[in-house]
Amino acid sequence: MANDQTPLRSSFLAPISESIWDMKYRLKAPDGRPLDSQVEDTWRRVAKALASVETDPSIWEGRFYGALDGFRFLPAGRIVAGAGTARSVTLFNCFVMGTVEDSMGGIFDALKEAALTMQAGGGIGYDFSTLRPRGAPVKGVGADASGPLSFMDVWDAMCRTIMSAGSRRGAMMATLRCDHPDIEDFVTAKQDPARLRMFNVSVLMTDAFMEAVRADGNWDLVFDGRVFRTIRARELWDRIVRSTYDFAEPGVIFIDRINRENNLRYAETIAATNPCGEQPLPPYGACLLGSVNLARLVQDPFGPGARLDEGELRDLVAVAVRMMDNVVDLSRFPLPQQAEEARTKRRIGLGVTGLADALMTLGLRYGSPEAVDWTRATMRQVARAAYLASVDLAKEKGPFPLFDADRYLDSGTMRRMDEDVRAAVRAHGIRNALLTSIAPTGTISLYAGNVSSGIEPVFATSYTRKVLMPDGSRREEEVVDHAVALWRSLRGDADLPAQVVTAQDLAPMDHVRMQAAAQEWVDSSISKTINVPADIPFEDFRDVYQAAWDLGCKGCTTYRPNAVTGSVLSVAEPPKPAPMAEDKPLERPEELEGATYKLRWPGSEHAIYITVNDIVVDGRRQPFEVFINSKNMEHYAWTVALTRMISAVFRRGGDVTFVVEELKAVFDPRGGAWMGGRYVPSILAAIGIEIEKHLKRIGFMEQADRLVGVDGTATPVERTGKFDDAGWEEAPTADAVAAAPGAACPSCGSYEVRVQEGCLSCATCGFSRCG
Repeated sequence: MANDQTPLRSSFLAPISESIWDMKYRLKAPDGRPLDSQVEDTWRRVAKALASVETDPSIWEGRFYGALDGFRFLPAGRIVAGAGTARSVTLFNCFVMGTVEDSMGGIFDALKEAALTMQAGGGIGYDFSTLRPRGAPVKGVGADASGPLSFMDVWDAMCRTIMSAGSRRGAMMATLRCDHPDIEDFVTAKQDPARLRMFNVSVLMTDAFMEAVRADGNWDLVFDGRVFRTIRARELWDRIVRSTYDFAEPGVIFIDRINRENNLRYAETIAATNPCGEQPLPPYGACLLGSVNLARLVQDPFGPGARLDEGELRDLVAVAVRMMDNVVDLSRFPLPQQAEEARTKRRIGLGVTGLADALMTLGLRYGSPEAVDWTRATMRQVARAAYLASVDLAKEKGPFPLFDADRYLDSGTMRRMDEDVRAAVRAHGIRNALLTSIAPTGTISLYAGNVSSGIEPVFATSYTRKVLMPDGSRREEEVVDHAVALWRSLRGDADLPAQVVTAQDLAPMDHVRMQAAAQEWVDSSISKTINVPADIPFEDFRDVYQAAWDLGCKGCTTYRPNAVTGSVLSVAEPPKPAPMAEDKPLERPEELEGATYKLRWPGSEHAIYITVNDIVVDGRRQPFEVFINSKNMEHYAWTVALTRMISAVFRRGGDVTFVVEELKAVFDPRGGAWMGGRYVPSILAAIGIEIEKHLKRIGFMEQADRLVGVDGTATPVERTGKFDDAGWEEAPTADAVAAAPGAACPSCGSYEVRVQEGCLSCATCGFSRCG
């Protein structure tokens, strides 16, 4: 929670909002002392910073503050956290890096640029299609090329290194064209659990390939004009979709459609996107994001006169466009090429969030024909208002430097834009080349009162989170979806209306139709996850991708829970064994079976040895006692205390799995460590993970997630994966295994982990796999 001297303000719409603000966005001194005493100070700081680039800041500071007030306009998290702090940070979320030249010097120059960008906190996207395939000759050295995947491994190692240095993690996206000779290896690369863990991967689908799939034709795999081999297009298509069905990756990007629909197709060629896919960008392109909160613009919610305030929407969009345009001038950039790209095109990505909540309050069911029509019409209003606001900025400050009226009006979204907007652009130019995008808004949506995220459906109407109190204890609080909380405030305990649905209630095509409706008036792209049930037949799953193509989407990301990737479509507490309550502690037999595990905490000279001994009760094995030993005398007192306390709990019998949960949630204020690709917040959390591994091994806890702890010195544990230097093992699963029932958020230990908007994220603390 926020500093305990700062009471909950009425500005916050839910207790979780204050927690997110305090953890993510509240300005604090280096010693942790809050400098923003309340969220209004944060809004004032951001408004003042964004107004500072105006000729007369006093005119605009108040209007900017008004847009932020009440969580109506939500700039992306980096803007809220960084603007007005005097820190040397970028306010842009993500970047697509420069073209990777097919030479050793070019490859490692690109790697250096990636490292500098990630060090500044930016997520990055790369197209590796420019690298020659594996086995192709390398002239002058008498050797064969190792292929793009081998160099992606180098990028992957770089990202791990940046993470281990303590920087905020930025995700990476790797793309490869569907006609690259190494495409088949690329599609299946992440089925190796030790490979490319820092990447999302997507295949660049061309129009020609999609037509070849439809016609069941042949498909040439080509590099530098040479056909390496020919395969059936439909065979490659099925391989791509099957990998996604089983392993949740790769995604698909319809790259020709993206370039055809690009307002700047006369000035750039796009070959990659940012990590979540909502910003297709040219080399060195940067994405600047912000969202209008539709849930806050509904008048008479759930009432007979429920409607979206269209006038307020237009006014809010106009102010938001100006604020985001100012960020282009205010922000720092990791590389000069990124600054040049941003300032010559002034691309922004204004989108919406809270759409599903708005639909509920208007009486519309997500995915219904009425909801689809409303979404299309609303996004058209957003686009019109944004483009006209940008024209007004061009009158005042000039159009973006690469503006060419004839070619711009004949490109992308402008070809179908309303005639009055086209006339205004022709007469005055436009300040921003592209204006709209729908981004992942998981954390800022929690900050705004747990409104639904982006254009995603509501994940859960409510869930329970555990809150760490200043005295070290924990209390439980209910986190309720914004629209549901509003219904309760109006109608008390009355049953929720029929239009209140969650992601679990929807058919896959409900998702696709909503994405396509929004895409029609979004000039960039959309971050969206199409959740499908675990038992969906493969043929139906494949049809989802075909429908996304047929309906005009620019890409498609799905998530299917299964035995390999785990399930995220669950809001229940982690599975627990049947209770075996005892009235008194169990008596200790003379001999017990057990196992000892060796734990090496990074930076510690001596290993810690954890022994867990078991007892059999009614034919069922359960933990009985724990011993923790180390040569490091600094640990002696607390390891003895921990040994005695955990053993006392185990000897009472019953459901003792909460011990694991509590240990894994312990944070060390000095910082945790990255071990085996997951963040462990303290040495106590690492011990908890080892105990959890043991409980799962003996069958006391279900094997809901497949991540196994550190190497044991006396345990015949079956090994199925690969080890890193710390001795941690990852079983062969996809990244989303961390979201399986029973698995905890790697940051806070919560079980509220889910895949939305193409991103693994925690609803309790806002942790995101995408940075």
